[in-house]
Amino acid sequence: MVVKEKKSHISFLQCSGCNKTYSVHELQTFADCEHCGKSPLIAHYELLDGFRKDEIDLQERSMWRYKGMLPVLDEENIVSLGEGWTPMLLANRLAAKYDLKELLIKDESANPTGSFKARGLSMAVSKAKELGVDCCIVPTAGNAGGALSAYCAKAGMKAIVVMPRHTPEAFKKECQFFGAELIEVDGLISDCAKKVAEIKLTTDCFDISTMKEPYRLEGKKTMGYEIAEQLNWKLPDVILYPTGGGTGLIGMWKAFHEMKELGWITGSFPRMIAVQSANCNPIVQVLEGKLDTVKNYKGSATFANGLAVPTPFAEKMILNVLHESGGTALSISDDEIKSAMKEIASLEGLLVCPEGAALLPAMKILLDKGEIDRNETILMLNTGSAYKYL
Repeated sequence: MVVKEKKSHISFLQCSGCNKTYSVHELQTFADCEHCGKSPLIAHYELLDGFRKDEIDLQERSMWRYKGMLPVLDEENIVSLGEGWTPMLLANRLAAKYDLKELLIKDESANPTGSFKARGLSMAVSKAKELGVDCCIVPTAGNAGGALSAYCAKAGMKAIVVMPRHTPEAFKKECQFFGAELIEVDGLISDCAKKVAEIKLTTDCFDISTMKEPYRLEGKKTMGYEIAEQLNWKLPDVILYPTGGGTGLIGMWKAFHEMKELGWITGSFPRMIAVQSANCNPIVQVLEGKLDTVKNYKGSATFANGLAVPTPFAEKMILNVLHESGGTALSISDDEIKSAMKEIASLEGLLVCPEGAALLPAMKILLDKGEIDRNETILMLNTGSAYKYL
């Protein structure tokens, strides 16, 4: 009988721009190094004698089945609503229409609060609780605010959500039902981030902005672990991912590297395709050489709220994943997104969020260009439900 070891194998945090390390036993935000500037902190684990496949708790139908490779030290601090272990669906009707060997959809709409944000916010709130935080604040385009509100409610913590005024009402009401303080701002998520910085000057609250604390990434990376396990430890050839702040893209790539070092997977990694909105496509602009950096980029609102992130904090890490994987980035118009939502719904019975729908026209473009082969295994990662948009 195998005795399952449940403790976390986390060892330290490290600046993504250099080798400076930080303690996992103290509350951390991001690195502010003299030579590499403001950079996200990345969790590192002891992998030499690390988490084994046979230690996965097969009875745990959530992302916490991988708790040995997650950062919470005391299981009593886990704040969970059953997030993760979402369906891997075979999109056979879409595959037949476009003459594809295999098209898969990882459907994150099955998460609590209806999106993949549940993963990151469950992890971030759990770790904040473990480190003594009692109030969290977040700038959000919508779904992250709802997720933070839900997990703070579960944890008995205060949540402050700063959201663009043009965000659909369902997102706002969701936060209010969970008891969060909602603050509306004219502009995009970048403008909300400025408001958060202002609020923090007079309010004792911990900022859980995308990649500005180390642990949302650790929740998002569980998508990568699940993809591998659900495909019998063989990765797809191509993953299309809607990219705003990029945490999921970076997280999956991190998971693939961890699993390879643990000996769980072999072979090459997928080509990672970042899909953005034509209204807000900073990564595409940089990749095409039209911008040197996203720092001064000005985007505009888009139907796909989650893609309206004009200045992603983890810009360098997003670009590194695309370069290392041999992937690319491209942008899709709002009209194309709306059309794709209807096409996916009518063929596959899935009402995917606008961000997830953007992946279908992106895939078509890459098929036409010959950058994706029809005989490859293609995975589209739908990040949430469209119901809040209706």
